[in-house]
Amino acid sequence: MTILAVTGLRREQRILATPDIEVLAGGGNAGRLAALLETHARQAEGIISIGIAGALAPELRPGNWIVATAVRDGEDSWPTDAAWRTRLAALLPGAEEGVQLGRDTMVARAVEKAALHRATGAVGVDMESHLAARAARRHGLPFAVARVVSDGADRDLPVAAQRGMRPDGGVDISAVLRALAADPRQLPALIRTGWEAEKAFRALLGGHHRLGARLAASPIAASSAGDTGLV
Repeated sequence: MTILAVTGLRREQRILATPDIEVLAGGGNAGRLAALLETHARQAEGIISIGIAGALAPELRPGNWIVATAVRDGEDSWPTDAAWRTRLAALLPGAEEGVQLGRDTMVARAVEKAALHRATGAVGVDMESHLAARAARRHGLPFAVARVVSDGADRDLPVAAQRGMRPDGGVDISAVLRALAADPRQLPALIRTGWEAEKAFRALLGGHHRLGARLAASPIAASSAGDTGLV
């Protein structure tokens, strides 16, 4: 059995993959990712949502880590595994601990980020954590979240950047170029977004090295039937 890691992009998938980890890239397609999780969770010993995220808390900057205490989606909330969370925070010095928000659609505008932060108290947002949390709950698996900030709470993502994710998690360069051609004024913001994303990807790679091949998950201890958990 392996740890199931859930992320958005194929680049994140390449950074995170090891023999002990199976990585699913959601590609911004909630239905597809939910179906993949339902299939792959049956062979997993734990699920972690890990990769880049948007900041909702204004003090967070690109490259900062978030270790979630819980994941929220509307009125639903799922706590993360306390022991796994403690190990993640210890191995990611300076990580912000707080609630992570899950959304089916991209949160691209600073005004929306500010409103969500006020309404929910969440410190970050991504498009996979809520789906991973639901799958972990359904299958009785330990669950954790470690996300690195790519875009700050004060950033609007340009339309060209929003068009760049394919359903398989790859990058759709043609779609980015078409959006840029339609409005060339986006170019400075697109360059800035790319630079900040690179900072996040470098932090993700460094964090993976610190967390180790199993992303800070310990083996499941021998336990009575129906009692599963990371120790």
